Amino acid sequence: ETGKVARQADGAVMATMGETTVLCTAVYARQPKPGIDFFPLTVNYQEKTFAAGKIPGGFFKREGRPTEKEVLTSRLIDRPIRPLFVKGFKNETQVVCTVLSHDLENDPDVVAMIGASAALTISGVPFLGPIAACRVGYKDGEYILNPRQSDLPDSDLDLMLAGTQEGVLMVESMASELSEEIMLGAVSFGHKAFQPVIDAIIDLAEDCAKEPMDLPAESEDLGRVRDALKAGISADMTKAYAEPNKTQRQQNVSVVREKGMALFEDAADKDLAKGLMKGIEADVVRGAILKTGQRIDGRDTKTVRPIVSEVGILPRAHGSALFTRGETQALAVATLGTGQDEQIIDALEGEYRENFMLHYNFPPYSVGEAGRMGSPGRREIGHGKLAWRAVRPLLPSKEAFPYTIRVVSEVTESNGSSSMATVCGTSLSLMDAGVPLSSPVAGIAMGLIKEGDDYAVLSDILGDEDHLGDMDFKVAGTENGITSLQMDIKITSITEEIMKIALDQAKDGRVHILGEMSKALTSSREGVSENAPRITTISVPTDKIREIIGPGGKMIREICETTGAKIDIDDDGTVKVAAVDTASTEAALERIRYIVAEPEVGVIYNGKVVKTVDFGAFVNFLGAKDGLVHISELKSERVGKTTDVVNVGDEVKVKVLGFDDRGKVKLSMKVVDQETGADLSEAEA
Repeated sequence: ETGKVARQADGAVMATMGETTVLCTAVYARQPKPGIDFFPLTVNYQEKTFAAGKIPGGFFKREGRPTEKEVLTSRLIDRPIRPLFVKGFKNETQVVCTVLSHDLENDPDVVAMIGASAALTISGVPFLGPIAACRVGYKDGEYILNPRQSDLPDSDLDLMLAGTQEGVLMVESMASELSEEIMLGAVSFGHKAFQPVIDAIIDLAEDCAKEPMDLPAESEDLGRVRDALKAGISADMTKAYAEPNKTQRQQNVSVVREKGMALFEDAADKDLAKGLMKGIEADVVRGAILKTGQRIDGRDTKTVRPIVSEVGILPRAHGSALFTRGETQALAVATLGTGQDEQIIDALEGEYRENFMLHYNFPPYSVGEAGRMGSPGRREIGHGKLAWRAVRPLLPSKEAFPYTIRVVSEVTESNGSSSMATVCGTSLSLMDAGVPLSSPVAGIAMGLIKEGDDYAVLSDILGDEDHLGDMDFKVAGTENGITSLQMDIKITSITEEIMKIALDQAKDGRVHILGEMSKALTSSREGVSENAPRITTISVPTDKIREIIGPGGKMIREICETTGAKIDIDDDGTVKVAAVDTASTEAALERIRYIVAEPEVGVIYNGKVVKTVDFGAFVNFLGAKDGLVHISELKSERVGKTTDVVNVGDEVKVKVLGFDDRGKVKLSMKVVDQETGADLSEAEA
């Protein structure tokens, strides 16, 4: 729907699926900022908690910084629409998608992508859309279109894709080791399924789209400057890109760029030349690959750069690995924690806990630069989630491995797909930590150079090949199948044939990388690191949970403080005790077993007097249980007054005599030697 809400935006669409509604707006500046040499597109996806009838958690009761879901969805929308703006358009453009209603079944991300496409299509911005999007699941050999959120846990696939009528532009997925054929089939299924959505957007645009803005014609000066640049530096640029070492190559290219700028004296010509420089570089790199099949660093299109894998390199970490592939390197460190370390996520769908976290960091020194260090940006969050999706399907269940797992990937060098290096490093570090992965997992980044009908698919792309190429195609998985697939196309679309070649070539590369990784570690270590907590799990009756916790948590806090262990208790009576040393674990388990144990007739227990009355003393024993020592059971001889024998706080030894009609415990002190704890009644017998 359009025309009712946000009417001052260039394009505003209310998109609804089920009872999930997203308001999508598009606004663009009428003139570009002077001197700008890039397309300033911003996409903001935001979830309002009122959409699910909730009030924000935390101290400030309003939405704050974007959540991980909001950042990832913003990237998801940005990636397929960015290549469809007319080349040369550099006017500031902003797309804002606001979730207004969420039915807790239809995920707003699909709705937001469709709404953003519709808003751009009717806005008058030079956008070569529309695009559509959908989610594809896979269960029992059948593809599922836009599965409900309640259906996803049972699906072997969670795949998002977007594209035009001609082809697919973006894929993002997590899978349970599915074959290349099934993944390709899912993409084809989704592309056919969302065609009616594109038709609907076209119908909407025919009724209400604004006239597209006029783009200035290419000036004669642009052609003149381009010709002068080609003639002046093409040969030198070819020589510069022949250097295989990245750092030296960058220096060589920088010198050629300066030479190219020096060809012009007029400031306007210099601005034009600056904007044309990337095109000259792209022509050189792409042309060489298509003509000779040889790449910048001398490899052919299928060869993977040399790989070195090392594990256990940090002595105090629970698991660590250094994965190096050519000039890309990731230091992955795994840490094992308890249930108390789980991440609590407050989503529109409700609060849930995540026991596997993967955090990716990309410091400026990794590319030889000095830059600002701060909180993770959109790229770092996106790359971390891609690696998370690749590894998550291979982790053991919480019941089989009751640890919270955090992996941090520090990218220490980068020249091509540090996210896939993170997948490889994470796999090794988890196996080094003793996490029983079902299979090792590796990832590889594929590229594409396409000119007309001529194309080349590249394995293990360099940073320059990514920057100047037409496709970024990342595939992660095991020897058995794919666990994660991410594809971004910088041209209008690619054919199914090219995608099949890329998947097959990626499989060969992935198997090769797994073989190289196996030189460091072939499977998970038998046990967890000696520096990691040992978790012991026992089960107690659910009606005993409150006794272990105690009033206001007093009992469980006291056990943790005195033993040094961490204790997690689930509602079903599962108790997990974690400690680095065995003595702490055993001490905590002994205390818990003591609390949940039932009094046995004839057994002697240590206790503490908690109350004295005329007819005897109440003794606390066996955790939080109380029993009565009748005044006649205090001593063998007659006792005139209870406090003549015991007072509140005294430590005593008592024997269980039995239970009264109300189930209360009857205790005796006189039949127990208060010094040794010996049973005097047995001695007399």
